[in-house]
Amino acid sequence: MREDSCILRIKKQYFELRPSEVKVADFVLRNIRETSKISIGRLSQITGVSQPSIVRFVKAIGYTSYREFKDDIIENIASNQAESNISLLQELNLKEKDKIEDVPRKTIKTTIKILEETLTSIDTKDFEKAITMIVNARKINIYGVENSVGVISDLTNKLLYLGLDVRRFEDTYMQNLSANNMREEDLAIAISYSGTSKDTVDILKKAKGTGAKTLVITNFEESIISNYADVVLHSSNSKGHIYGNAIFSRTSQIVIVDMIYRGIILSDYDKFSHILDRNGEISSYKSY
Repeated sequence: MREDSCILRIKKQYFELRPSEVKVADFVLRNIRETSKISIGRLSQITGVSQPSIVRFVKAIGYTSYREFKDDIIENIASNQAESNISLLQELNLKEKDKIEDVPRKTIKTTIKILEETLTSIDTKDFEKAITMIVNARKINIYGVENSVGVISDLTNKLLYLGLDVRRFEDTYMQNLSANNMREEDLAIAISYSGTSKDTVDILKKAKGTGAKTLVITNFEESIISNYADVVLHSSNSKGHIYGNAIFSRTSQIVIVDMIYRGIILSDYDKFSHILDRNGEISSYKSY
C-alpha cells in the first residue's frame, strides 16, 4: 500500500501522540486491513486502549470520527487494488499472436475458472441469510451501474416472476429518491463487481441510513461497498482484479443471481412453484 492518507497522517503525528494513542497507531500501521473491518469496541479490546482514547487518536491524526477514519482506510485499500491491476489485455489472456480460432477455447476456459472460484467463495451461511432477507422484505430496490445493469435487469425479472415487490432505477435522481424513502422492513440490493462504483456505494449508504436492510453482490471481499452491507455475497477470494472486469464481471454476477432464484424457490417450494405456474401462463400467451 502506498504511503498516503491514513498511514501518512499517523506517521506525521506519531511523535506527538500520547502513550495510549501510540498503542493504537502501532496496531493500525501493522494491521491496516484488519483495522478496516473491526469496530471501535473490538479495536479497544485488541489494543487495551479505551474507546475515548481511540476517538482522541483519530482526531489527533485529523479525522472527525472513527467512522471517517475507517472509511478512509477502506478507500485507500480499494484505490491501491485498482493501481495494482495488471493490464486489461493480460487479464483477458489475449496476445497479439493469438488466432481468432483460439478465442472460444480461451473464453470458456477463463469462464470455467471464474465459476469454480465463485463456488468456493460463496459463504453458505451468508447465502442463506440473503435468501431470508429477500423473501421477508416488504419492498426490494436493486441498484447498480454500467456493466451491472444487465444483471440487475435479470434479477429484477426473476424476482417479479416469483411475486416479490421489486423495482430498479437507472436514473441517479430516482435512485436517490427511492433509497431515501426506504423503511426498516425494506431491502436494498447493490450489485457492483469492483465494489468501488461511487454512485452505487453512495446509494447503498443512503438506503442503510434509513434503516433498510442491505445486500451486496460483488467480486472482492474487501471493498468499500461491503462496509454498508448487512450481508455480502462475493465471488472471489482475491484482493485485486484478476479478470477483465468489463468483459467477465457478468459471469460471476449472473451465476449468483441464478443461485438466488433457485434458493428462493426452495425456501418455500409449494408457494413459489405455484406463483411461477400462475405467472408462466401470462408469458405463454406471447409465444407462437
